[in-house]
Amino acid sequence: MATATWTRRHVLSLEDFTSSEYDTLLQTAASCREVLSRRTKKVPALQGQVVANMFFEPSTRTRSSFELAAKRLSADTLNFAPGTSSLTKGETILDTAKTYLAMGADMMVIRHREAGVPHAIAQEMDRLETNVGILNAGDGQHEHPSQALLDLFTITSLLDFEYPRLKLLADKKIAIVGDIVHSRVARSNIWSLTASGAEVHLAGPPTLVPQEFAEYVQGTGELVETSHGTSGAGEKKENFSQPSIPNRRLFLHWEVEPALKDADFVMTLRLQKERMTAHLLPSLREYHQRYGITRDRLKLCHPGVKILHPGPVNRGVEISSELMDDPEFSLISQQVTSGVAVRMALLYLMGSGKS
Repeated sequence: MATATWTRRHVLSLEDFTSSEYDTLLQTAASCREVLSRRTKKVPALQGQVVANMFFEPSTRTRSSFELAAKRLSADTLNFAPGTSSLTKGETILDTAKTYLAMGADMMVIRHREAGVPHAIAQEMDRLETNVGILNAGDGQHEHPSQALLDLFTITSLLDFEYPRLKLLADKKIAIVGDIVHSRVARSNIWSLTASGAEVHLAGPPTLVPQEFAEYVQGTGELVETSHGTSGAGEKKENFSQPSIPNRRLFLHWEVEPALKDADFVMTLRLQKERMTAHLLPSLREYHQRYGITRDRLKLCHPGVKILHPGPVNRGVEISSELMDDPEFSLISQQVTSGVAVRMALLYLMGSGKS
């Protein structure tokens, strides 16, 4: 395993990640990918450490990926199931976390439908002066850091397999299409992709990409442009700069065509069907007609465009089924594979300094 300097105890958000932290993560993930390519896909890097996977809401990819990543590093795992836990008897989430602490957990991977739960657990661990690291595996409509990092690793590895790094995405155009306002994946990807110097274009219906969403990245030095039509012209807004990563570039569109024009990568997000009951969309069919990613729409993009999706996918809604399965364009299977390497890297970096 590669050695690298890493001082971050918790990974709760990508908002304050530095360029060097991104590159350390990407290069460590490349080392982990090499481990996964061996016949014996296991190293003793975290032998004797305990990783508690505390998933308070359903998950297939993220939970399985973290569990496999921990086992590949020789860590012991504890898996939490809310339906059979003491939560049903009235135990609080913080008391549940402290129970795992008492069992010897060195790291806790937290997923919860409410925003802020991983932060609250991290604060409690710090208050108790423990050395336990907390990793946010998705909290409400806040963030999903490991998903954005595996997306970043997937894209940069495509550009340079041996040496993925942040600056490879400088001046690339990346479109994120779909339910932006409810997506924790989109929020984390906005931080990571704009940190690379890429242009990030958000597109979707006004109910799912409200103009106020630009405020999410206020204070990071980005230029935010909103486009209500296909011309790309819109209202510009300057914000304060962040010293470590200046010149973030974010663009909002309520039509998909300007976002896709000359895009190098297109990330489409799952359209949550419960939004239909909230009257945020007229119909799934109309959404696909206006915003669905199809082969014809890809003609607007850069000739070498690639498509990503965090999954699960509603085939025929956010993306056409045949396009999803086309290896010429789709990076979806590579994203799943990258997830194990990236989560190995996160656990390794967070756990390598523990005695």
